Amino acid sequence: MMFVKAFLVGGAICFLAQLLINLTKMTAARILVLFLLIGILLQGLGVYEMLVDFAGAGATVPISGFGYMLAKGVMEGARVSLISALAGAMEVAAFGLTSAILFGYLNAIIFKPKTKKQDIKRNRKYMEIKNSTVKVKETKK
Repeated sequence: MMFVKAFLVGGAICFLAQLLINLTKMTAARILVLFLLIGILLQGLGVYEMLVDFAGAGATVPISGFGYMLAKGVMEGARVSLISALAGAMEVAAFGLTSAILFGYLNAIIFKPKTKKQDIKRNRKYMEIKNSTVKVKETKK
């Protein structure tokens, strides 16, 4: 049953993000920041914790879950001191950030990374081929 709850809540969060993409002119970066801030705000109000208890990973995996974790770390650290409040956010987020860096590095080792210049060259070459075939078709008429 927990899988169904996680699927429904995570799907609803992603559905809302997709609606924002399709119906507004907001960029993906702005939508990510919006969801991060919503997660922080809802955790500050004590609402997101209930959502996490209900849906588990369905609420913690989207970017709003990252905001929830940051706010939770700050709130726990603030009970000790101001410095602990700042460190609490990094302590909670350290695992996720370390994982992202590690897996990004492994991905770069396993697969051949491309520079932006290589992509531009490939696109220019494709456009030259495409334009030359268009000219050939026009001359045959």
